[in-house]
Amino acid sequence: MSDRPSPLWQLTLSRYREFVREPEALFWVFAFPLLLAVALGLAFRDKAPDRIPIGLVAGAGADRAAAALARSPVLLVRTMSPGEAREALRTGKISLLIEPGAAAPAVVPGPPAPAAAPAGAPAAAGVAEVRRPWTFHFDQTRPDSRIARLESEDALQRAAGRTDAVAIRSELVTEKGSRYIDFLIPGLLGLNLMGTGIWSLAFGVTTARQKQLLKRLVATPMRRSHYLLAQVLGRLVFLLPEIAVLVGVGWLAFGVAVRGSLWLLLVISLVGAMTFCGMGLLIASRTRTVEGVSGLANLVMLPMWLLSGVFFSSERFPDRVQPLIRALPLTALNDALRGVITEGRAPAAVAANLAIVAAWGLASFLVALRIFRWR
Repeated sequence: MSDRPSPLWQLTLSRYREFVREPEALFWVFAFPLLLAVALGLAFRDKAPDRIPIGLVAGAGADRAAAALARSPVLLVRTMSPGEAREALRTGKISLLIEPGAAAPAVVPGPPAPAAAPAGAPAAAGVAEVRRPWTFHFDQTRPDSRIARLESEDALQRAAGRTDAVAIRSELVTEKGSRYIDFLIPGLLGLNLMGTGIWSLAFGVTTARQKQLLKRLVATPMRRSHYLLAQVLGRLVFLLPEIAVLVGVGWLAFGVAVRGSLWLLLVISLVGAMTFCGMGLLIASRTRTVEGVSGLANLVMLPMWLLSGVFFSSERFPDRVQPLIRALPLTALNDALRGVITEGRAPAAVAANLAIVAAWGLASFLVALRIFRWR
């Protein structure tokens, strides 16, 4: 039996030492997602919703309108000159611009009016008072503008004497699991698994190739699979602390509890980490420069940053692109993580998402193993 140490073990140990000696790597793996979770958790903490700023053009009837709109708990009313109001709407400082209506004379069919009328006499028979409608200026693509428009109309109609035909009672939902921070923590965990898996391996391998280190490893008694597996295993050493830090802070600081199995959460995270490690190896399999690997890594990750439901639900995108979004590995990973953390689902309920993630990882690693070059 040979006493020679295992090449896989030595390469994994070497990868581990490289990682812990890089303060930047430790910051991006542990500190950055923690700071992001705390900052966004505080920004979207449980509090009364911020009032929506709206502009009211100064003029006749503006004071009474401002008093009526100020009764709304949703609106923040500012009376402005016409030019100031339009500039505020154009620059996004207000979500809605209101021009009060006014009475104006208009000619209507009727008998001809006398040539001259005594002072204080009523209006001529051929002249009537027509009320100009109130005008709302807003961008209908902005949700806050649509809310402000509906709330403003309701406040003004109530002030004019409108009554509700149907009685409605509201109940505010404050249950944990429905908050933004409950949505955010699984997304940040998935994002961190993707970022550290792709960036650390892609940059590590490319840097070693650029420095001619890989060429020297060809002469050592190891296989290509040993080197690639060691890169993956070296990344997985930090998986458990990474999960514990992010999920633990979410629980201690914001009460984000894991409703499902902790073991299932660990398995999903493990599969996700290995998948993105495989994608990182694929990106770096033939890339020769750091600039090249940076561009490829951003090309792969940017669509998932935007589409995969990290900071907001992927359901916001059109139905015709939903199949493509669902096929992305980060989308499937985030859905599986939220299924366990937020919804407490069983393994069978997240099996389809886990299969998508695993398929991406297996395909990436096999292709990387096939096309990898030392030089």
